[in-house]
Amino acid sequence: MQIQVTFRHVESSEAVKEYAQDKVGKLQKYLDGPLEASVTLTVEKHRHEADVNLIASGLKIHSRETTGDLFSSIDLATDKLEKQVRRYRDKLKDVGRRARSEAAEIPYTVEVLEAESLPEETPRVIMSQRLTAKPMNADEAAMQLDLSEDDFLVFINERTEALNVIYRRTDGNFGLIEPQ
Repeated sequence: MQIQVTFRHVESSEAVKEYAQDKVGKLQKYLDGPLEASVTLTVEKHRHEADVNLIASGLKIHSRETTGDLFSSIDLATDKLEKQVRRYRDKLKDVGRRARSEAAEIPYTVEVLEAESLPEETPRVIMSQRLTAKPMNADEAAMQLDLSEDDFLVFINERTEALNVIYRRTDGNFGLIEPQ
């Protein structure tokens, strides 16, 4: 976990820096994978502001709080971040529960032919995999694919009730294949 603390218009204090790192570091228990955070602490007259940006495996969360004390600003900003991270995790859990409980799963099978029975000019199927397509919308499918290590996800689009494929592009975005 990398946490960068920046001070603006105020002298840097090791105690405040460690306090901010400890508070933001506690969010690691809610997220899997590497976590990056930048904390900017600003003082303008009597306004003490804590601005926290959190990046974890594609998820970007921002929080800003202003109070009369730097420590309370850090507390409020990290509490807001924790609430947002919990909401994100609950949303992921609900998507999985709803897909398992409400959905009638439709098996998707790929037929594999023996390599010897094919002529040499035709491409061969090297591997076959049995997938289960679950009903979800495209946003939920993108979230599931983002959290997994897979290159694609087969799902049933809730809106069209058709079999769709969402895949990870080389530029980091997602592509969606919808049949006509």
